[in-house]
Amino acid sequence: MKRLRFLIFSGVGAVAGYLYYFFIGCKTNTCPITANPYLSTLYGLLIGFGIYWAFFDNKRK
Repeated sequence: MKRLRFLIFSGVGAVAGYLYYFFIGCKTNTCPITANPYLSTLYGLLIGFGIYWAFFDNKRK
C-alpha cells in the first residue's frame, strides 16, 4: 500500500508538471524550467514525491 501511494503521488506530480509545461509554460524558450517538458515533468515528480514524503512517510511502530 505504501509503494502504491508513493507511485500515485509521484505520477500525479509528473503529470501535473507536464500539464504546467503544456498549458502555462514559457513560450519564448528563455525559462530554464518551463521551456523543457522533461525538466517540468521532473520538477512535478519531485514535488509529488515531496508531498507524499511530508504527509505520509511517517515511521510509526
